[in-house]
Amino acid sequence: MAQRALVDQAEGLFEMELRAGRQTLADLTTEEAWLAFLRFGRQLFDVSDTPDADGLLFQYGTYSFDGPRSFTLDLARQFEISDGNGEHDHYVQIHCELRYGPIPALEALGNFDSWFFHDAGEDLDEWSRSLTERTAWTTIRTLQPGEIRVYRERV
Repeated sequence: MAQRALVDQAEGLFEMELRAGRQTLADLTTEEAWLAFLRFGRQLFDVSDTPDADGLLFQYGTYSFDGPRSFTLDLARQFEISDGNGEHDHYVQIHCELRYGPIPALEALGNFDSWFFHDAGEDLDEWSRSLTERTAWTTIRTLQPGEIRVYRERV
């Protein structure tokens, strides 16, 4: 069995994938961030043996969470954290948010989200392909984000 990383290592491992070959995230393209997310998504983690304990989320939309409205592509990985009795306690999410200026073509894409769970019997490559075959990906993939933020949150 392959060595599984600890969930506490996830944020650092994701940042390593994102920074591969560069000093900062500032010059990262959307496509490069996506490919790093998929590499990170293939890494195995020590998670509980419960349904949906390890999932990937691809979502986008135009929001104004903590500033002016901007189109945001959020690539996130979610881990279920169990208590000492093996019961659900909370989730930990590791996000890579890519924010873009107010571009009408991006705003016209609306909102979208798609989940992938490692234990659901689906294929990660097929999930990835289904997303990159969407018309929206043609619009998003070549853009340079104005801001990239990587963070961990408890939900």
